[in-house]
Amino acid sequence: MSSRPIRFFHRGAIVEADPAAATRTVLDWLREDALCSGTKEGCAEGDCGACTVVVGELGPDGSLQTKAVNACIRFLPTLDGKALFTVEDVAAAGAGAASAHSTTAEALHPTQQAMVDCHGSQCGFCTPGIVMSLWHCYERYQAAGTRPSRQQIADDLSGNLCRCTG
Repeated sequence: MSSRPIRFFHRGAIVEADPAAATRTVLDWLREDALCSGTKEGCAEGDCGACTVVVGELGPDGSLQTKAVNACIRFLPTLDGKALFTVEDVAAAGAGAASAHSTTAEALHPTQQAMVDCHGSQCGFCTPGIVMSLWHCYERYQAAGTRPSRQQIADDLSGNLCRCTG
């Protein structure tokens, strides 16, 4: 019995992953096949958030519905027909954003710039996961035309741990 490849949107294109074991994780695929090293493995149990990515799919009304997930416990076949966003995509999304503080040729996304401006990182290992959680929060509230409360931001970051600061 032959199965069709898993197809999903990643880095601006439709990707086909074939063959993919039913228990292959998104994190393993990202690091080994896609060569995207921004997403980190911390605990490999879904507790620390270092591997946070965002998965999107079309909702009933045709709008993109997104969810921040742990790539270390998300199986690759579950991405079929969906979109995968990683920290590498956030940098590209910020390229069109105006940033008065950017000293690089490529502007940072507002969530990345806030991390820089507020000294929100120490060793940097957990930073990509935190950025993805913040990016998901930012994009969700931007789409709704609202701003999150401090508590809502804290709730969105509750799945991310920083071993440097607790």
